[in-house]
Amino acid sequence: MFDKSILPVEKVACRVISIGNLTVGGSGKTPTVLMVSKLLKETGTKVGVLSRGYKRSSKGYLLVSDGKNIFANVDDAGDEILLIAKENKIPAAVCEKRVIGAGKFLNDVNLDVIILDDAYQHRWLYRDLDILLIDQRFLHKVNSLEQSLLPLGNMREPFSSISRADLIIINTKFSDKQPVPSQLLPFFENKNVVWANYVPAGILDVKNEEIFTLKDFEGLKGLVVSGIARPYSFLKILEDNNIDISNKILFKDHKNYDLNDVNDIRKKFYDTNSHFIITTQKDAIKLSKFSVELDDVDIYYLKIEMIIEDQNFEKILINTLNNNKNNNGMLN
Repeated sequence: MFDKSILPVEKVACRVISIGNLTVGGSGKTPTVLMVSKLLKETGTKVGVLSRGYKRSSKGYLLVSDGKNIFANVDDAGDEILLIAKENKIPAAVCEKRVIGAGKFLNDVNLDVIILDDAYQHRWLYRDLDILLIDQRFLHKVNSLEQSLLPLGNMREPFSSISRADLIIINTKFSDKQPVPSQLLPFFENKNVVWANYVPAGILDVKNEEIFTLKDFEGLKGLVVSGIARPYSFLKILEDNNIDISNKILFKDHKNYDLNDVNDIRKKFYDTNSHFIITTQKDAIKLSKFSVELDDVDIYYLKIEMIIEDQNFEKILINTLNNNKNNNGMLN
């Protein structure tokens, strides 16, 4: 109905970039939002991020940060948007209805660009640039049930929907780059496609943000705690750096930790004689509120950064944004 202009698409008084995917979870949207928003901020662009705030306890519009101050906790805002606001020190807000949220966001903060987190399927709000993120491991599961539409598989919409994308990022994470499978290649013809990968940026203390190298943990036995969609890459980078990950507690995606969970984590930590707890950056945001309960435990998180293989990515991003129709002004 959007394709046939039966359902309306509304515009707001700034540029809009959508970052999303075709599948449920695990493709790396948060690292992508961090990377793109940091890049735009460094060009002098006033950029903010708007999310629906998945699994947050609050409802409606909520200003999470104005770029200087944080106004919400992890329960009210959600883990991803709070991580983005703290990490990049940029304005951030949440709202289920993005059109309403974008309008209120612009009333609260002066912005040149709003980045919509996880909005490829949320088409009510006009976007100047649609960035589609694809997990390389998923891409190569050709003819598998995973490449079927929900509820049988993991796809929100079919590969034909790639046609709406202005820019495609294939995320190899910690794996080597592979060409697009021949069966899927027609969907990528005449598209701007770049490859990205993850690099470990260090291991940080959850309590005081002190940074260490992965080598500092080499040969040590940790208790791995994870509540993300697909922890394969997280586990692989630890294992590849000779960190003992034989002891693990793996929760479902977007795990909301409570006191019982924390007590279970502490019990497993002591029962397995682990030297430390190591978790993801998203989980660290949520576990940090249990600093009193975890006071006697050393707990760290692995920080990762997304790197785009194409050194001209910034130019591609800005040019694609500026060359799209109906733009209000140009970016530098």
